[in-house]
Amino acid sequence: MPEVIVVGAGPVGTLLSAELARRGVDVAVVERRADPSEGSRAIGVHAPVLAALEESGATERLLAQAQRVSRGQARSGGRVLGVVRFDRLSRRFPFVATLPQPATHRALAADAPAPIIGEVTALRGGGRPAVVFRTESGEAELAARVVVLAGGPRSRALLYRPEAVRIQPYPDRYVMADVGTGGPEYAVVHLDREGVLESFPLPDGQRRYVTPAPSGLDDPAARAAVLRAALHARGEHAAAEEIGAADGFAIRRTVAPRMRRGALLAVGDAAHEVSPMGGQGMNLGLLDAVTLAPLVARWVRSGEAPDADLARWERRRRASARVSGAIASMNTFLGRPASARMDAVRRTAMRAALATPAGTLLAHAYAMGFDRDA
Repeated sequence: MPEVIVVGAGPVGTLLSAELARRGVDVAVVERRADPSEGSRAIGVHAPVLAALEESGATERLLAQAQRVSRGQARSGGRVLGVVRFDRLSRRFPFVATLPQPATHRALAADAPAPIIGEVTALRGGGRPAVVFRTESGEAELAARVVVLAGGPRSRALLYRPEAVRIQPYPDRYVMADVGTGGPEYAVVHLDREGVLESFPLPDGQRRYVTPAPSGLDDPAARAAVLRAALHARGEHAAAEEIGAADGFAIRRTVAPRMRRGALLAVGDAAHEVSPMGGQGMNLGLLDAVTLAPLVARWVRSGEAPDADLARWERRRRASARVSGAIASMNTFLGRPASARMDAVRRTAMRAALATPAGTLLAHAYAMGFDRDA
């Protein structure tokens, strides 16, 4: 019988199980997918996460594959508005490490146990909580001292009543694609009347492009056409011609009222979601996991829950999620299509901010410097 069960083997659940196993905890992981997703959503690992994972060796594995992005450039109408400099921050890792999410997952999984493949259908509370799940051979139940839900938004209903978690949807829709046409080793954000076009370098000459799109674009070819048009409008003709299909995504925001109910806990997107336009969602969850692991390990060793420390952990992580959500909302607002007047105001404000000490504050915010566990 395991001491801890983690539900979900995405990056957050995998990191949590690896950190617990590294501390000698008998941990079981239940994951509904037989094979990890090869799709790439989150691509940036921020300085606080790199610092927190250094002791385990995960940071070294990540950086062996990653592109180090030390700055980001804001442009409008083809002209440079200013530069956000991560390399001028007083950090152990003054950059954003970018790599496809499957590569991040593999780097985090080195110390993690192999998951049990099954779809969790219920959590049972009480003195010894249990997980009920379906496998190919039928229904099974597994109990442990502590259960941590790390299965993302779709798993949230296992722990929370629908009315307990307020979800704020956004009207915005986006399309994205990765292409291998190279480009500068820094991020570029085009802020124009048509809306934002974000461009991030990845390893091996790859680059990710993201731009707003109309709702209801279910056809990958139609999404690709929107992204190609945005690239052509900014003079990125070679990249535009490389795009044959594109993914689409919507965004929403939520922070659950609690992350712990007795011996049941939630981390990552199961407990909070923020817009991907902030680039901080996965990092929030990774910091949830790496800061929770020592508390759970102590709980298992002593037989008593460290209630005061868990309460402090919960307050810090929920506060951090609210801050990241606010930053992401600001990014979403700034990236929307705008009238000529609003576009001029936006350009002027961005140019002024990046030319003053406020530019350092922006870099600090985008690099998760305001996270309570940074």
